[in-house]
Amino acid sequence: MVGESLLPLSMGHFEEVGLLPALDTMDFEVKAGAKFIRGEDCFHLSFQENYTEGWTWTWQVPRADFDKTLADATERKGVEIRYENSLTGIRFNPENVSVEVTDKAGNEETVQCNYVIDSSGNGGVLAQMLEIPTRVSDTGRMAVFTHVNDTTRAEHPEPMQISFDILEVDLWFWVIPFSNGTTSIGMVGNKKYFSEFEHLSVEDALRNMIQRSMRFRNRFGTMPFSFTPNVIKDYTRATERFIGDRFVLTGNCAEFLDPVFSSGVAFATESGLTAAKLVDRHLKGEKVDWQKEYADHMEQGITVFRSYVNEWYTRNLQRIFFHPYVNYKFKTMIASVLAGYVWDRNNPFVTRHNRIIETLAKVVTIEDEAVRMLAEAAAVED
Repeated sequence: MVGESLLPLSMGHFEEVGLLPALDTMDFEVKAGAKFIRGEDCFHLSFQENYTEGWTWTWQVPRADFDKTLADATERKGVEIRYENSLTGIRFNPENVSVEVTDKAGNEETVQCNYVIDSSGNGGVLAQMLEIPTRVSDTGRMAVFTHVNDTTRAEHPEPMQISFDILEVDLWFWVIPFSNGTTSIGMVGNKKYFSEFEHLSVEDALRNMIQRSMRFRNRFGTMPFSFTPNVIKDYTRATERFIGDRFVLTGNCAEFLDPVFSSGVAFATESGLTAAKLVDRHLKGEKVDWQKEYADHMEQGITVFRSYVNEWYTRNLQRIFFHPYVNYKFKTMIASVLAGYVWDRNNPFVTRHNRIIETLAKVVTIEDEAVRMLAEAAAVED
């Protein structure tokens, strides 16, 4: 998926590997949290209120600029990057790994290496080549997104605020403004809301859907799209295994959950950095427990975040977000999870992720029901 909205967790990764200074020169738009909108109600998720110690802000980025900045900075550190090369074959020999590549001119070459880290994203190049099965979750959801040249920002309140407009329990509209004048917009939800895409052009169908947003239809309803909207269906998927003999899968080619809460890049940087450290230890002759130190580690964090994605679409998390009297400390713990700190075992919203959101949602629902009943009783007495 797109990965234009980062999480604070990744900032520590960029800092650790020395890439933060290069990113800092780009003046990307700062993301200190996110705004969730439901009709007239708003909830501001603030990373400044994190329960877990760590970064409290990040960026929202146009991916072409972001990726090229990282690539150039990595090359300056001595890493060779070959653009427009295709992996055409791979052999795991007793003494090394032979990787067959073809460049854009059709020239073929075999490269020898000791370990392979696949970070090919949704393409899942190595997983396909090794025929590792991929599980596609039948969530019934899809996403449609594009960019606009956001020329009327000055006419709207909080024009640079990253926002999520909740149109239905299982339908929401994202707005991610960039510092270069472009804004990313996208619609995510159950396929039942996208029926117009079957008989209208993608542009017209998305434009009609934008009209559902009372908050943003005047801003984006007639604005020209920068490119034909991309449509992605059945995007929640995971490979059956992340590791094997001298290879490891990282980022989206290992697993992708959902665009809500922007976990994609956070898991990509966590998995990439963790894999690199373990490969380094392996090549130095140290014994590495890849199942425990990589596969189990990543699955633990992904499982925590998956609970929050699922509870978003059950409405439980939405109930908590928009309830006015939820305990402040609880909200800081939730904010930390959604900032990417899903490995903090001191946070009960991490360790009890599989039931705590549902439980808290039931509590606030009971409170609302009690208030309603008291109000009705008072009205009868009057």
